[in-house]
Amino acid sequence: MTVETVEIPGYVAGDWILDPAHTDVGFKIRHMMLNKVRGQFTGVEGRIVTAENPLESTVTATIDLATIDTGNAQRDEHVRSADFLDVATYPTMTYRSTGLRPDGDAFLLDGELTLRGITKEVPLRLEIGGFGPDPFRQDDPFKGARAGFTATGELDRTDFGVGDTATIPGGALGLGLKLQLILEIQAVLQTD
Repeated sequence: MTVETVEIPGYVAGDWILDPAHTDVGFKIRHMMLNKVRGQFTGVEGRIVTAENPLESTVTATIDLATIDTGNAQRDEHVRSADFLDVATYPTMTYRSTGLRPDGDAFLLDGELTLRGITKEVPLRLEIGGFGPDPFRQDDPFKGARAGFTATGELDRTDFGVGDTATIPGGALGLGLKLQLILEIQAVLQTD
């Protein structure tokens, strides 16, 4: 059996913790079939383990759903309600990777997303921004080294019981079914 591996310039194997100050978990969804509304979750925790063979690396993340921010407080409260995320019952969303494979000049990260108590496969397209020393650590720039990633994907919100399929006059959905995920991730190497 042949074990597949890849070469990634500057790659560093190790245990990484997401830096919430430099990580953005964002989304876009069509509203009234006219335009896309953007939002983000500001409460995120996660761990990335970059293995010696990059294709054996793993990711886990937990998102605090109460931290949703769409730029409109009234909308945010409605999205937190039982009509959508039901934050009182399901306060977090989690992601756990199940595999990583090459996809052209990027990768496909296979994984399971759990939202509102429902777990579904949600693959993400993963681009590696790079690995490097922390320029603010003059004592030891590789202590607290940084890694950057961009991940994008899409899910059907009704697969997770989020929202309804009510239509507006003219028959179009009031809220699109597909939710686009856009994640900008920075992680810090754990050395202690």
